Amino acid sequence: MLTRVQTPGFEQINRGYNSVFQPGRLTLGLVVPLENYSSSAVPEMQRHLERVQLAERLGFSSVWLRDVPFNVPSFGDAGQMFDPFVYLGYLAAGTQSIALGVASIILPLRHPAHVAKAAASADVLSGGRLLLGVASGDRPEEYPALNMSFEDRGNRFRDSFDYIRRMAEHQPDFKSGQGAPSGGMDMLPKPIAGKLPMLITGGSQQDPGWIAANGDGWMTYPRQVSFQETAISDYRSKVRANGSFDKPVMQPLYIDLAETADAPVQPLHLGFRLGINALRSYLKGLEAIGVNHVALNLRFNHANIETTLNRLSEELLPDFQGQENP
Repeated sequence: MLTRVQTPGFEQINRGYNSVFQPGRLTLGLVVPLENYSSSAVPEMQRHLERVQLAERLGFSSVWLRDVPFNVPSFGDAGQMFDPFVYLGYLAAGTQSIALGVASIILPLRHPAHVAKAAASADVLSGGRLLLGVASGDRPEEYPALNMSFEDRGNRFRDSFDYIRRMAEHQPDFKSGQGAPSGGMDMLPKPIAGKLPMLITGGSQQDPGWIAANGDGWMTYPRQVSFQETAISDYRSKVRANGSFDKPVMQPLYIDLAETADAPVQPLHLGFRLGINALRSYLKGLEAIGVNHVALNLRFNHANIETTLNRLSEELLPDFQGQENP
């Protein structure tokens, strides 16, 4: 396992983590699928690899997949439909540099051995570009479909998280609620950096101190900026109390980019319809309070997706690009 030392910066883990998360900076990524599917829960997934490749050429730092096992009617969003780990392998083969994130794998619905194996495989196949977001899950309908309890998902999340961490060791030998590897058996491949960068989503049914101590970063949800600043400050105070590296914070943001640069801000589900100037100002405000990465979601975007990606690249990305990392 890697030895942690006290430092004002973020830990250096793999290529994806190091390029996406940089202290004092905000970088921009995208939530897949890159299409408008506001009138349906199910996207068409046309030209999806082509658009991810375009995002890479344009300089976006990451793309993020969802873990949506079932198309639950009350949830109203099937995500990218494809299994996230299968899709990670597909995207890894079709791209070269863009970070590949999952926001987030629902740990209580999967055995952690399978998650650890699939995630390490995606990390190695992509050359260290995997970012593994993890969560306890918020769709109660999925749990009985898999004969699992929704109420105790917090305990299973924590057991699974620890299990996945231990799988990076050489011939791990331990007992947990998820199993007891022993007898010299090992799991291969190992993550490129000796560990998987694991970011915890929301509260995940855990104590905030545990989240700050164990995750490699925090995925939170859009809030009013003043509330977000308080939440980030509290998180980072707990990180400092643990005496380890500083840790990044990221959030998603739905946008509908208006054609007029000075178009005013209008509320949207977990985001805004707005012009590029207001978007730049809002993101600069997030950067100032300590957000390190924003994953833009174009589900409700009315303009042509390629046009929007090019506009964001030309008019916005120059203000939110991190330093180059090897």
